[in-house]
Amino acid sequence: MDIRALTPTYAVSPQIAPEDLPAIKAAGYVTVIDNRPDAEIPGHLHTEAMRTAVEAMGLRFVANPVIGGAITEENVAAQRAAIAAATGPVFAYCASGNRSSVVWALAHAGSAPADALIGTAAQFGYNLEWLRPALEQA
Repeated sequence: MDIRALTPTYAVSPQIAPEDLPAIKAAGYVTVIDNRPDAEIPGHLHTEAMRTAVEAMGLRFVANPVIGGAITEENVAAQRAAIAAATGPVFAYCASGNRSSVVWALAHAGSAPADALIGTAAQFGYNLEWLRPALEQA
C-alpha cells in the first residue's frame, strides 16, 4: 500500500485490500472512499466486500465509482460531500490514485487556486494540468 497524503486531511492510493485497513486506521484515516467500479477489479475487492471490511474496522465507507475519462458531476459532488461529512482524515483509492486525485481537485475547484490543486497532485506523480480550464472556471 502506498498512502499519498495530498493534504493533512486527504490521501489517495492505488487499490487496497482488506489487509491494508489496519494501517489505514492506524494512520488516522476515518473515512475510506472507493473510487473504483466493480467491473475493473476481482470479486474479493468489489464494493460490498470492501464496505464490509472497512466498516468492520470502525471506519466510514463511501462508494463513488469513477470511470476513467468519464467523470461526472455526480462523482465530483459525491466526493465533495464525503470529504465535507468526514469527521477526520479521508483516504480515497482507485487503480493508481489518479482518479481519486482528479475528483478531489474538481471538488475543490473555486475554493483553492488551480495552481495549488495541480501542484499538489503533481508532487505525487499525478498530472492534472489537463484539468486547468475546469479548475479555473469554477
